[in-house]
Amino acid sequence: MKFETIHSQPMYRGRAFSVRQDRVRLPNGAETELDIVEHIGAVTILPIDADRNVWFVRQYRHAIGIEILELPAGTLEPGESPEICADRETREEIGMGAKKFQKIGAFYMAPGYSTEFMHVYLATDLFDAPLAGDSDEFLAIERIPVKQVLKMIQTGKFIDGKTLAVFQLAKPYLSELHEV
Repeated sequence: MKFETIHSQPMYRGRAFSVRQDRVRLPNGAETELDIVEHIGAVTILPIDADRNVWFVRQYRHAIGIEILELPAGTLEPGESPEICADRETREEIGMGAKKFQKIGAFYMAPGYSTEFMHVYLATDLFDAPLAGDSDEFLAIERIPVKQVLKMIQTGKFIDGKTLAVFQLAKPYLSELHEV
């Protein structure tokens, strides 16, 4: 199938993303307008400590109007590698560094309308290494045993898509930790 972009126009530029509107010719010859969120990309981290606890952050998400429990995550800085971003975000959000970051997957967050590509890292051998967090983030850190997290997933306690996707990607690694 062939899709052709006829025209692309910037509509909005913000601090975290921009929006463009594309005029697209579809394979059947019809034309349509598509709104696209352009995003530099991001990371999500699955931090697991020596006691086999997963480190989460609970934070208010204004778009949905509630606090949710989710894995640490953050947006890449221009020119920053995903692994460096994973290290920075882990230190900013949970105050911990990791001796080992292992990339376990990647995925598009919402490819129907966004270019955001999420890199996923397993962080182990955690140690105290805090960095100052973002001034607009108010985070509460929660540590939950892996086995309890898996039960929480099965009972619908997580509503954050990236957190759910990360645990799907992490199944083989959690098995190696003798937790599944």
